[in-house]
Amino acid sequence: MTLERWRRLLPGPWLGCLLCVALLATPAAFALLERSLAARVAVRLLAGEAYASLALGIAVLVLERVAARRGVARGGSQFTPGMMLALGALSCTVAGYFALRPMMEAARAGQGVFGFAQLHAASVALYGLKGLLVLALAWRAARPVPTPASS
Repeated sequence: MTLERWRRLLPGPWLGCLLCVALLATPAAFALLERSLAARVAVRLLAGEAYASLALGIAVLVLERVAARRGVARGGSQFTPGMMLALGALSCTVAGYFALRPMMEAARAGQGVFGFAQLHAASVALYGLKGLLVLALAWRAARPVPTPASS
């Protein structure tokens, strides 16, 4: 499989992972389990999603960079919309999981400046933004490949 195909393929499964965690797995845990156990399941699901997002995001970013380098040779920019979307999604992952999660645990223990509800709302907002950014990546990746004009 060529690098271009990988670049076009990866945003779809990444979006699918985000949607499955947000719309299927986490609500099912809260519907079927006692609240504290459901919260533990959700934390575990979100941890797996965060590491998957890091791996997929870095892969997409590298592939976008390779595509951008090819575009520079044809007079394009080094910093493409795909790179911006991938960087934005990666930033949401880092901020939403790796920065806010420890703050949420501290808030749950009664420490920290912000309350748990405020931090949870910020985390949900970042997850939603990440979903929109990855949706935009997947949408762009699904565009038809332009064919070179015959001369």
